[in-house]
Amino acid sequence: MDKNIQKYLALIKTVEYGSFTKAAEALNYSQSGISRMIHDLETEWNISLLERGRSGVRLTSEGFKVLPYAQSVCNEYQKLQTQIDELHGLQSGLIRIGTFSSVATHWLPNIIKAFQKEFPNIDYELLLGDYTEIEAWILEGRVDCGFLRLPTQSKLDTIFLEQDKLLVILPENHPLADCDRFPVKALGEDPFMLLEKGAKAEISEIFERCKITPKVQFTTWDDYAIMSMVESGLGISMLPELILKRIPYRIIVKELEVPAYRKIGLAMRDKEFAPLAVKRFIDFLKYRSIPRKTLNLIRGIVKILV
Repeated sequence: MDKNIQKYLALIKTVEYGSFTKAAEALNYSQSGISRMIHDLETEWNISLLERGRSGVRLTSEGFKVLPYAQSVCNEYQKLQTQIDELHGLQSGLIRIGTFSSVATHWLPNIIKAFQKEFPNIDYELLLGDYTEIEAWILEGRVDCGFLRLPTQSKLDTIFLEQDKLLVILPENHPLADCDRFPVKALGEDPFMLLEKGAKAEISEIFERCKITPKVQFTTWDDYAIMSMVESGLGISMLPELILKRIPYRIIVKELEVPAYRKIGLAMRDKEFAPLAVKRFIDFLKYRSIPRKTLNLIRGIVKILV
């Protein structure tokens, strides 16, 4: 990689993480190496880029003005590298993925393991956040793609992957623990543990649609904190089915009388200019998202044709 590009990346990552140490870890450099590259830029440009303090580092007013240009150069360099990779074939690469906890826990390990069989030299960088954070990371170029709830911002290219059912979770001694399906109206009768952070999530949208005012007593973006609260008898909640696999908590899981879902998809800023490794990863996910019956049908047709 060109030395100037390395310096620009050092600046970008230091600003992203607010720390020389974390930027060094992300770029596989020493802390002193990152600091030296930024010092070189400040000397070369004769401006101060960062303010150092006890809480970390942040951009100066001068740094704030030049950062977008450094980001633009790095983005263009990535596009150049993509074209070169396509000319030579995919031998190596890096896929930066934004994801939320349930996908990171239950999907990505198996997906990456299977993808590595075809492309063993690809590296991965995972950033864990909520929907709003992941959208921002994609638009800023901090990640190449991200798992999100659909629909999302119109600026993003998206691929639908799967529909994930939303389920009610109850303490074991709850009066409705033996019901077949949980009544929608009963969602407003108990203290409610809300899985939400920042922008409105799918659970709040269900309440609005059903004209229910929940007794929200605890709000977090931590699925496991919600389950622990419910296990302790502090209230009830709703969580996606995906996160309720292989859980250690003693809770009751019920379907709603009117089924509710969230749509999970993969989003990116521009599919056309995505790095080759990301394009192959997207193709892999699209193939895996085809229903099993359809895949078997396709395989049968292929055998007949062959």
